[in-house]
Amino acid sequence: MELKSIRAGVLDVAYLEFGPADGWPVIMNHGFPYDVHTYGEAAPLLAKEGARVIVPYLRGYGPTRFLSRSTPRSGEQAALGFDLLSLMDALNLDKPIVGGYDWGGRAACIVSALWPNRVTALVTGNSYNIQDIASAMEPAAPAVEASLWYQYYFHSERGIRGLEKNRAGIARLLWEMWSPTWKFDDATFDQSAKAFDNPDFVDVVIHSYRHRFGLVAGDPAVAAIEARLANGPEISVPTIAIDGGRDGVNTGTSHHKKKFTGPFDYRLFANAGHNLPQEEPEMWAKAVLDAAKMAQQKDAKPT
Repeated sequence: MELKSIRAGVLDVAYLEFGPADGWPVIMNHGFPYDVHTYGEAAPLLAKEGARVIVPYLRGYGPTRFLSRSTPRSGEQAALGFDLLSLMDALNLDKPIVGGYDWGGRAACIVSALWPNRVTALVTGNSYNIQDIASAMEPAAPAVEASLWYQYYFHSERGIRGLEKNRAGIARLLWEMWSPTWKFDDATFDQSAKAFDNPDFVDVVIHSYRHRFGLVAGDPAVAAIEARLANGPEISVPTIAIDGGRDGVNTGTSHHKKKFTGPFDYRLFANAGHNLPQEEPEMWAKAVLDAAKMAQQKDAKPT
């Protein structure tokens, strides 16, 4: 494992790299509020199987920095997808397997949907992770609304000040609520919490949770991507979609299957919460390996 950095798009992206430089490429993205340590056990398992695994800090996290002060600190889905595509370009990666959950899974879904020729396969926590912003103001069931308290909190000025003042405290509470059976210790949380000290963390997070409800404008530089996402594009690349049986913020996404038109497999990690790769690293690594096999089988079929 080695911490590296590279200029990609509007960012200087810090990332961990596991495995041989000539290995089959994999990019795994973390979610909110987590960091690259999500893949601390899963990535080495893949590296042992010959994979070159890239695990970037997303915009607003850890050592990743914006190249210009003038770039909007957007956390919108189109910006996350753009960042992933830019990283693939910067590293000259040829059709990696992409994956993640939460914010990171969203980026992987976006690239897989809009640029399928650039992707070998997709592993996605919570299945189809592309936001339907036009319908975001439609209320959900009361229990779902209650689980999204943090999003509504971030819509307020009080929420901004709260996140600025107590970013680690809020993150830890969400870890506990979203993964009620995951017995992480202080050291595990603290190593990830350092990533929230990024100077752009608060701005990116607040923008993300306001933009997805249509409350603020997006970055004009990625408006064309956002427009394409508004159509709810289907995903044609081979995909393994995963839910956690104990996920405290997502009630399940098996019904998303209709959004996937290529080879598809849905899995339930029965004892996992929201942070799937860190709670079940062996099962996550197996899903990536199985996605690679799924893609090989697809390519082997006569056309």
